[in-house]
Order: sequence, then structure tokens, then C-alpha cells
Amino acid sequence: MLVHRLRDEAIAGARRVRCQYSDDIKFLRSWASRPLTTGAVSPSGRFLARAMAAVVDPAWPGMVVELGPGTGAVTAALIERGLPPERLIAIEYNPDFAEHIRARFPGLHVTVGDAYQLTDALKHAGVSEVAAVVSSLPLFTRPPLQRRRLLDQAMAALPPGRPFIQFSYALVPPVPAEPSRWTLDVGGWIVRNLPPARVWTYRKA
Repeated sequence: MLVHRLRDEAIAGARRVRCQYSDDIKFLRSWASRPLTTGAVSPSGRFLARAMAAVVDPAWPGMVVELGPGTGAVTAALIERGLPPERLIAIEYNPDFAEHIRARFPGLHVTVGDAYQLTDALKHAGVSEVAAVVSSLPLFTRPPLQRRRLLDQAMAALPPGRPFIQFSYALVPPVPAEPSRWTLDVGGWIVRNLPPARVWTYRKA
């Protein structure tokens, strides 16, 4: 029995490595062809993905909206957190990534579109209640005004106190706090991610 268990664990480990390698290759190819829309050369590591997912409470009513899911690293962490795929809507600009995560996570709602046009994307998808917004968008590749406009759209869709979750590798926040509109919390450096990153959490005031 021990031999069989060790064999099964080894097979499962090999599958995880193969899946991660495949995702890394997809990301690298996409980054090489579209560096400003992909924003990273590899998917979020599992420690970063788990830190982002940990901010979301699966008991909150409504849909969790994921922006720029890529190959689904954060999507997987949200599902492991206890969120059913049917309560997740992913807005992905890259059609190849959209097709990949649609096949990887049966039941997941996937919309191919521009996440920076969030209000239109939610309306098109028929989403009326939003529990949280989880973003892996490369915000620093966009002008400050466009980043702020995205946050404005997210806050309009979110109930007070619910989070807009964003990671970045930078020392400064992608969008500054505006106490009259939204608050901002930042987590510690996740040094086991490559490169190290932090999670910024915005909440509607």
C-alpha cells in the first residue's frame, strides 16, 4: 500500500510540474508577442495566488470577478478557497488564455474582452451583484488616469467594504488611496514569488 501511495504522489507531483511548465510556456509566448497586455513572463506563483484568494470570503453573495486571469493560477486558488467555478467570472483579453481556462475550469464563466471597460463587460455578462474583484492586470503599463478609471468602475459595482484585490511588484500602489472614495491596505512582501510581490486591497469607502 505504501508503494502504491508513493507512486500516486509521484505521478500527481509530475502532473503539477508539467502543468506549471505548460503554463509558463504559454505565458512566455504571450509576453513575447504582447508584453504590454500580458505584463508578466510567468503566471502568479501559488503563494501569491493564495494570498490574493485569502482576501475573498466565499460566503459573500454575488459573483467574484477576476480580471486578467491568464492561465488560471489565481482562479485555481479561488476555487481551492471554496468558491465554486459557477460563481466566478473571468474577463480575459487574450483569446488563447480564455480558451485555456475555459477548458481547465468547467463551469467557469469566461468573457473575452477589455477589463478596463469593466462596467460594459459586467453588463454584457449580466452580472448584477459583485462580491469581489480580483485583478492580475499589469496596471503599471497603463496611464494613471486609466488605472483610476478602472478602480472607479470597480467601486461602482462593489458594495461598501468589499475588496478590489491587485498584486504588483512595485514599491508604490498602482492607484493611491482616496479616503473619500476608497481605502487601501497592503500586505507584506511575498518573497517566495518570483519576482517578490505584494497584494494591494482597495475597499469602497
